Amino acid sequence: MKEKIRIASGQGFWGDRFDAPIDQVRKGPIDYLVLDYLAELTMSILQKKKMRNPALGYAEDFIAVMEEILPDIVEKDIKVITNAGGMNPFACRDAILQIAEKRQIKNLKIGVVYGDDITDRIDEFLDRGIALNHMETGEDLHTVRERVYSANVYFGAQPVVEALQADAQIVVTGRVTDTGLTLAPMMYEFGWSDTDYDKLSAGIIAGHAIECGAQSTGGNFLAGWKEVPNMAHIGFPIVEAYPTGEFVITKHENTGGLVDVRSVKEQLLYELGDPREYITPDVVADFTTIQLEQAGPNRVRVFGIKGKPPTDFYKVSISYSDGWTCIGHLTYGWPEALEKARKADEIIRQRIRDFGWEFEEIHTEFLGYNSIHGPLSHHIDEPNEVVLQIGVRGYNREHMERFSREMIPLVLCGPPTVTGFGSGRPKPKEVIAYWPALIPKKVVSPRVDVSSH
Repeated sequence: MKEKIRIASGQGFWGDRFDAPIDQVRKGPIDYLVLDYLAELTMSILQKKKMRNPALGYAEDFIAVMEEILPDIVEKDIKVITNAGGMNPFACRDAILQIAEKRQIKNLKIGVVYGDDITDRIDEFLDRGIALNHMETGEDLHTVRERVYSANVYFGAQPVVEALQADAQIVVTGRVTDTGLTLAPMMYEFGWSDTDYDKLSAGIIAGHAIECGAQSTGGNFLAGWKEVPNMAHIGFPIVEAYPTGEFVITKHENTGGLVDVRSVKEQLLYELGDPREYITPDVVADFTTIQLEQAGPNRVRVFGIKGKPPTDFYKVSISYSDGWTCIGHLTYGWPEALEKARKADEIIRQRIRDFGWEFEEIHTEFLGYNSIHGPLSHHIDEPNEVVLQIGVRGYNREHMERFSREMIPLVLCGPPTVTGFGSGRPKPKEVIAYWPALIPKKVVSPRVDVSSH
């Protein structure tokens, strides 16, 4: 058993900094690189890509990263764990193998965790009486069944552990939880069992601490953002984990950013419901037991964590089509910028009423004045400029198209000193909605495939 391992976060979301995983691999020692690409909306985007092209459906940015660092991870024996496989983890694996072949890298073992995609099994489950009702509203899935795009089970760390036990150097998964990516190497290296609830909870909380990338190393840091040095080259977080379940959040020394108790606390509070019951497929972690200690510059020690047995259910992320939206922008300049923008909004709303267009929602914001804080916004008597942002949401595509033609005419049919129309008409976009559900663990199982190049 190793005395400690270093697990580095290389990606907080699909679209995060391209150089972050490169820096993690090259600017200091690490044992594992974990990259989180998936969110609920991401799965529907990847499913639509796969429907258009069966060879796609994974986070293609990950392949560009591997083009850069694959020789490094092989040379330094770094293991990579990522959920970049999305809706097509085998295609993602094949793309990595193509890079290995091009670079003449031999004997590269890649593990694939799959079985989370239950899109084609929804009717089977419904026929068996497994309702998949909406977790929050209790609504029956039949109400949106014909509009479902994707359905994925959130698996935990265990199948990733199985891939590591089969000597996979790279593990590509579908919808494995963000925290499970970090817990898995701890279970594998330290021999934790699936009943070591306190240690498993520590691994989950470690994963939660680094799953959003630089958010725990000074990015998006409300308590002290002005104190963060060299934010242009911010270092991503590293978990220095120990067999006892204690761990330290840190970063490479020669990078920007700041790791202190405040930055770690802010990340720990991210997407947190009941702090006593943070439910994951692996364990139920108690966030109220977390102890934090500044253990040196850019080092926060985390200890004292307790946990409870997991539930008998997996969470399911279902996406479905929920109509259309169209959002337009125009910018009005001083003087009387806000008054002009409000008049333009009034004109558009009047024309919607005149033509009888049906929308579920019409929403207006004045960027530069109230788009963030709404009615709580600080009053400004005479802003230099205001961006009118007006959007509609509904199910009538024809009405959506008609609305999209109303913004540009305001250039000559509305208040003066307007700009921001160079991009042309706004375009209607499909609304993808999220449907969370629960499914018994006994009816679906993760599967693992490990192959060598």
